[in-house]
Amino acid sequence: MRVHYDNEVDAVYIKLGNQKPDGVVEISEGVNLDTTSENKIVGIEILNASKKMNIKTILSYELELDQDLIKKSA
Repeated sequence: MRVHYDNEVDAVYIKLGNQKPDGVVEISEGVNLDTTSENKIVGIEILNASKKMNIKTILSYELELDQDLIKKSA
């Protein structure tokens, strides 16, 4: 996952994978999901981001892992 904030246009883009999006679904004014033809979400765009969220929190994060899931894949 990659997070990019463009302060010139006040937009956040959260890239969830390497697939190229084929479509867009607007879930709320200024909040769009980029999707593939298989309806997989590959990105999230948030316009006027500083009015909708705390930008500082999106640019810093904590990673919380499910220990049971890690044990199963090991």
